[in-house]
Amino acid sequence: MKNYGDDVFSEKAILKHMPKAVAAKLIATMREGTPLDPSIADEVAHGMKDWAVENGATHFTHWFQPMTGGTAEKHDAFLEPSGPAQAVLRFSGKNLIGGETDASSFPSGGLRSTFEARGYTAWDPTSPAFIKRHENGATLCIPTAFCSYNGAALDMKTPLLRSIQAVSRATERLMKKFRKPKAHVSITLGAEQEYFLIDREFYLKRPDLLQTGRTVFGAAPAKHQQLDDHYFGSIRPRILKFMTEVEERLWRLGIPAKTRHNEVAPAQFELAPMFEDLNLAVDHNMLIMEVLKQTAEASGLVCLLHEKPFEGVNGSGKHCNWSIAYGGKNLLSPGDNPRDNAIFLTFLSAIIRAVDLHSDILRMSTAGAGNDHRLGANEAPPAIISIFLGDELTSVMKEIETGHAERKTGRTAMKIGVDALPPIPRDATDRNRTSPFAFTGNKFEFRAPGSSQNCAESQTVLNTIVAESIDAICDKLDALVGNDATRFNEELQKLLQRLIRKHKRVLFSGDGYGSAWPKEAAKRGLPNLRNTLEAIAPLEDPVNKKLFAKYGVLTEGEMASRHEIALADYRSRVLIEGKVALEIARSMIRPVVADEFSRLATAIGRATRDGLKVGIAGLKALSMKLGAGLDDLHVKCERIEKAVAKGEPTAIIKQMEDLRRTVDRLEGLVDDGKWPLPKYRSMLFIY
Repeated sequence: MKNYGDDVFSEKAILKHMPKAVAAKLIATMREGTPLDPSIADEVAHGMKDWAVENGATHFTHWFQPMTGGTAEKHDAFLEPSGPAQAVLRFSGKNLIGGETDASSFPSGGLRSTFEARGYTAWDPTSPAFIKRHENGATLCIPTAFCSYNGAALDMKTPLLRSIQAVSRATERLMKKFRKPKAHVSITLGAEQEYFLIDREFYLKRPDLLQTGRTVFGAAPAKHQQLDDHYFGSIRPRILKFMTEVEERLWRLGIPAKTRHNEVAPAQFELAPMFEDLNLAVDHNMLIMEVLKQTAEASGLVCLLHEKPFEGVNGSGKHCNWSIAYGGKNLLSPGDNPRDNAIFLTFLSAIIRAVDLHSDILRMSTAGAGNDHRLGANEAPPAIISIFLGDELTSVMKEIETGHAERKTGRTAMKIGVDALPPIPRDATDRNRTSPFAFTGNKFEFRAPGSSQNCAESQTVLNTIVAESIDAICDKLDALVGNDATRFNEELQKLLQRLIRKHKRVLFSGDGYGSAWPKEAAKRGLPNLRNTLEAIAPLEDPVNKKLFAKYGVLTEGEMASRHEIALADYRSRVLIEGKVALEIARSMIRPVVADEFSRLATAIGRATRDGLKVGIAGLKALSMKLGAGLDDLHVKCERIEKAVAKGEPTAIIKQMEDLRRTVDRLEGLVDDGKWPLPKYRSMLFIY
């Protein structure tokens, strides 16, 4: 395809700009994750610089992902003085492999003191360098990890890379027990990105959207998503033009954007790329969010990535489709022979065990002020983590658990390593949109992460808990089988049977939106961490700290830092929202309502003096509602001011909800032309 990958330092570019021997070593590192030979760094840097300059780049940056949820970059020119009024373009291996930046203003959660400003970036050769273009030039971006002076991870990428290593080692260990030759383990991800688009003129008139990413006030319009007429509907020309421009930019960056469509809510859309290696897919998702925002701005639009920008309509998520492959074969795809089926069922059981035992820390990975508004409401899964398998796989697991064949299959009881699974087409089951963690044919779709979140966190947790579960199975097999290979299938059957019996409580195929599910989940002992404060608590659990330290993914200090950062971020966001709501209510809403009330009072007085008999009752009724609303507004502004002063998130949220109800009622009473904020009916339908 023309221009696809043109802005990526791909294998094709590497072979063109480097000696063959150097290129071969770098490509091996990129493909297999083998350690990079430091002796080739200068030659790699020289070739990378030549390619970048050839493509218009004047600067380079170490592109990293601090614990802010976004990305960061510091640009340096290739230019170096070589004499009076003379300069050359230079880029060394030292510049490529590592860099130093001021880390004092990035969140660290106590991993370093404020005066310890040094932060270090380290090149990640498994994610190709790329070029970011702008109106006046281009910059070479080198994906890097980011750490402190003492080596503590200050970013999202470092724990992700560690977790990939952990689950890869565990997978190799288990596959060895199935007598499989050593092969490369690949964790893959396809991250579906949901987002809203609104006209920029509306956005600039909404202080809440400008400062918080969501509307703290706004009455629902008569029509929004009730008719389901926006979902998969014909894409409007302006939006289609935007989507086309987004895809063109993403394709140049080698990002396989595949699917685009209207989502459930009006003004909501989705972009879905094809599957890639996990680390690269995470980097690409961060770029997707950036390209969406930049392209929208150039199109006179604004891209909203907040999980719940509009109250009462569908929120936006980031559906993370996770799978694991060995030697190029997807281990979550049922095989055609008994041995492959045994491998599939073993990995499936390991994942069920992992999610059941560690659902608290998995829920933690989706925590955030924005996602609190989304989970469990309007097309989003609940905060209770459960697994959906579908009818056929549920039947198979029940057969293994009970040792009896399901009547409808017409087969004898399944024997691991002997019987073949019934044919399971890729889309054998209906989708369960209410499930946070659903098997969808050859992968698991984790639907709980929010649209604005860096999916590295959820994937880091998922990799780590699955690694622990795989190792637990291997430990049991070592104890049960030892060196007697003849007993392997029999003992594996018994082990999987015990695992299913013990952890089946996490399997749920019903309606996650139903009021009965939280009660049923409580009976099963499944945690229901309803908000961020509850959801981040597992970071302080000694069991979780021990688990992540055991696999070298996060030290206890790094775990504690992430709790501190998450707590500070949550409190800051809620406090900002409270202040914005108070400011809008007092400086924008109250004056308009007061003016409307005054105008009505004047009209009533004039009509009474003139002896009019009609219309007075209507004017009085409306003035009474406005007057009561004005009084209510005053009282609730006083309450929220006190809550903001105390800085207590729970109190601020409660008072914001109360204030919102008052403001949204007043929206329907005030002259439409005088209401100071663009309304939902405009923002959601005029774009």
